[in-house]
Amino acid sequence: MLIFTIKNTTMRDFTIRTYKLLLSALKENGYLFKPFRDFIKNPASRCIILRHDVDARKMNSLVCARLENEMGIKGTYYFRIVSGSFDEKIIRQICDLGHEIGYHYEDLALAHGDNDIAIKLFEEHLAKLRRVAPVETICMHGSPLSKYDNRKLWDKYNYRDYCLSGEPYLDTDFNQIMYLTDTGRRWDGSSVAIRDKTPKLDLLNDEMNEKLKYNFHSTFDIMVAARENRLPANIMITVHPQRWDDNMLPWLKELIWQNFKNIIKKAVAEKQKK
Repeated sequence: MLIFTIKNTTMRDFTIRTYKLLLSALKENGYLFKPFRDFIKNPASRCIILRHDVDARKMNSLVCARLENEMGIKGTYYFRIVSGSFDEKIIRQICDLGHEIGYHYEDLALAHGDNDIAIKLFEEHLAKLRRVAPVETICMHGSPLSKYDNRKLWDKYNYRDYCLSGEPYLDTDFNQIMYLTDTGRRWDGSSVAIRDKTPKLDLLNDEMNEKLKYNFHSTFDIMVAARENRLPANIMITVHPQRWDDNMLPWLKELIWQNFKNIIKKAVAEKQKK
């Protein structure tokens, strides 16, 4: 169990309260927060690209969006088309709060690798989401149980043909932008990540760890680095709102379930290396 002590108060990691402390620490260190869409159009010299992958427990995304709005922060929320993520009312509310809405696509996995079927599904699902909110960027869903990498759809097709300006995994220079993700319910989860990483990411983090002594396991590690001014100028942070909860029962459920999934994902990741 990840905990942190501030002024003799023990805190759990992956709560909304801890998430607010993280955002506050980054703001206090002079970072500007931008949705991915806005960063593409107008990069900033000291910036957090704040990304949310809404995989499940969609109400949690609204909680995060409201908190960020109260703090004057805007980010991007990528929604899947499945019922655990897609909800017109929630999506509209998050959009109305000033956040970017994007499509968290998994169409190649849904089509079992058939590109022609996948692109038709993509068109249908993108249109469905655009009936709810404007969509300018997309982001692949890792689909860890599928052998198909959803990004491979763009080996045959071009997402820019659909009036889309970017895809984080394909349009981010990770030599210049550090990538932090809570995949695996931890911040050093590359060993349990199937696709939520890039070939350049591990090299980038290795170089940064050597130079700046990064060792981020908990959210509190990132906060300490921010307060000590040890973070790089530009960072993309990916959070999965389903992981963040103040209520003990769902928090424990997510902790136990994620630890179980990590065992399976680590085995899959090791098998892929062979």
